[in-house]
Amino acid sequence: MRNKQSNAGITVNAIAGTNVVLLGMDLSEGRRKGCLGFAIQREDHTEDERYWLSGMKTFKETDPGLGPGGQVSSRQHPFQTFQWADYSAKPKHDYTYTVIPLGGAPRNLVEVGSLAVPISTEAELANPKQHETSSVFFNRGAIASQEYARRFQNIRPDKLGGDEQKAAFRWLSRGLLEAFVAFVARAKGESYGLFGAIYEFQWPEALKAIKAAAASRAHVEIIYDGLPGKTGPKKKNVKAIKGAGLTSRSTPRTHGKIMHNKFLVLTKNDKAIAVWTGSTNLTENGIFGHLNCGHIIEDPEIAKQYYSYWKELSDDPETPDEKDWMEDNNPAPPDTWNDNRTVVFSPRRGLDVLQWYADIAGNATRFKPLFMTFAFGMHKFFQAVYSRADGVLRFALMEKEGNGKGIEQGRKDIARIRKLPNVVVAIGRTISVNSFDRWLQELPQLTRGAHVKYVHTKFMLVDPLGTNPVVVTGSANFSKASTDTNDENMIVIRNDQRVADIYMGEFMRTFSHYAFREAVARWEAQGRSAETWEPQDLVPDASWQKDFFAKGDQRFLRRLYFAGK
Repeated sequence: MRNKQSNAGITVNAIAGTNVVLLGMDLSEGRRKGCLGFAIQREDHTEDERYWLSGMKTFKETDPGLGPGGQVSSRQHPFQTFQWADYSAKPKHDYTYTVIPLGGAPRNLVEVGSLAVPISTEAELANPKQHETSSVFFNRGAIASQEYARRFQNIRPDKLGGDEQKAAFRWLSRGLLEAFVAFVARAKGESYGLFGAIYEFQWPEALKAIKAAAASRAHVEIIYDGLPGKTGPKKKNVKAIKGAGLTSRSTPRTHGKIMHNKFLVLTKNDKAIAVWTGSTNLTENGIFGHLNCGHIIEDPEIAKQYYSYWKELSDDPETPDEKDWMEDNNPAPPDTWNDNRTVVFSPRRGLDVLQWYADIAGNATRFKPLFMTFAFGMHKFFQAVYSRADGVLRFALMEKEGNGKGIEQGRKDIARIRKLPNVVVAIGRTISVNSFDRWLQELPQLTRGAHVKYVHTKFMLVDPLGTNPVVVTGSANFSKASTDTNDENMIVIRNDQRVADIYMGEFMRTFSHYAFREAVARWEAQGRSAETWEPQDLVPDASWQKDFFAKGDQRFLRRLYFAGK
């Protein structure tokens, strides 16, 4: 849901997903003078609560002396930015956000106007009566976070006991596992079927749900990655499957390179009716650790295509035979792109699909910014897009700059790209606790030896806040291997503002989480001591606004886009 309002020189543009509300603000020239930032008050009409949103930055002269992890009200220490977000919102809630510019001085802040904007968050499940087809669930992807450290004393969930352990897992899952279990539970009785292709098939509760579906006499068949080799998930998959009593329902995929899919097709009377897809591997780290999403599509035609793909995979074909099947059954990119939902499977011959994604990304204009997540570096097709100094706002959220032998070149490429004024990059990392007197120690990852620590999603958003947004999401890493080698699935969704709003909120939630850490890392990379960084100090005058009104600067572009200008 979206609601943009302007009055007396103040503009507020609110965009609500399921668990995030984004706020883009702007001020007229007259309102800007002497403004020290924004106080934001949230009223929750559903739960009858009202309070000020809070942050960690303070004015030096009114610093209350917070301890590690402490936060302060924005009424005393305002937000010095034109884009803020509420990451504690709940699905299907009615809120009012009152944005108040503050003037005066740090010791005597004065309200110089206000604008109240009502907004309702989206329900988690799609409403078919409103022609909605997608239900989207993100975990927190925040084991390395101040909030986890505050709530659970920075102790790994498996080291906690009883109810506290359950609470930690539930907080980290944020509805992702629960949504998966609920989707699986729909396959109840002999008229239903559940057909899955899953790379890492290991988390006990997920397997327990599938076992229950089979026990209900639903037709259940799972294909999993059982490819030979020391680096794949075969050994852990086989052990978990045996432990769950699902050996007779599970078939290893033994041909090909990487069986990287994570989807389940739900059928009724042997007709596909819905599909679960996304980036989530069924492991502890996949569900609770790094950032992931699950995406349910309630569209029989789309589900039918996934079911056909599953049937092809169930014969365990060699890679050349798979590519033959793709040419006959999934000839994307489409010659005429008219559909609002387009499914793309892999492996396929050539990189036409990867180039198509890059073309979609490259079609962004000044008013159509680009937002992407990259788990293992940025392919040259996308580097060509991000390398344009053309005034188009482009965000990239990355797990790391490259992978394997390409990591050093990746670092050079990203360092070059991020120098452009219209490009903003954040890369997953923790921060040195010694450098910050308010920083709690964080867990670097959930499980030791995890290949991915922070960002595992694979999605692209083109003009997500516009009237005709494009969302590309699924299991593929926007890479060569994910196009011409691995078993993968993606879906391209156009003109669905609800889906775009959810993905956009989650992108900015995670991007903001790592952008600050990136700023500190870059400060240190320039040979400066982290001890000289003072992230808690607010500017005591209106000079903080300068970059937001400097044409060409990414803050200038962000202010305009998020405020709906």
